[in-house]
Amino acid sequence: MPKLITVQRPEQVTKHAHDYIKTYILIPSGLVGLVSMLGGVAGLGYQLFATDQYTWGTFLQSTGLIALGTALGFAQSRYHWYLLQSFPEVLAARIRVATAKQSKKGAKAPEPAALEHPGRSLIPMAYMLGTGVMLGGSWLAISIGQVSMVPAILLPWAGFYWARLFFWRGRV
Repeated sequence: MPKLITVQRPEQVTKHAHDYIKTYILIPSGLVGLVSMLGGVAGLGYQLFATDQYTWGTFLQSTGLIALGTALGFAQSRYHWYLLQSFPEVLAARIRVATAKQSKKGAKAPEPAALEHPGRSLIPMAYMLGTGVMLGGSWLAISIGQVSMVPAILLPWAGFYWARLFFWRGRV
């Protein structure tokens, strides 16, 4: 008996890619960004009211940490936007792989489509560099002593995740 072959139309591929963005980028970004922002602001509030060590330097450094995270989140969102515009089939395949159910014992899950574009080999280094810059900024703020440890660690991540969330608003 012949097998039926499902042909993915371009609008289906785009819809699946948008679903991937909504499910695996927007929802986690909103949740993690909210938790990070609440934790960072609570840490700054503790620093203000309990320790009396909140100064203009604290304000400027905490704002700089949020801005640093925002810049890196915007950069990553631009890369994901490039993937959505140029390779929507890759993002669509990722959500199909994630939602595939094992129908039979021994059946293999579908493999995600390979992603090949100019500069692809530099992407892992860019991710590591971005993480290092955020952690380095946190370390610098802690070592200067203006911002306590909890807000120094959480505020760049809050900026990062909220930049990812707000960049996609109105696009997907």
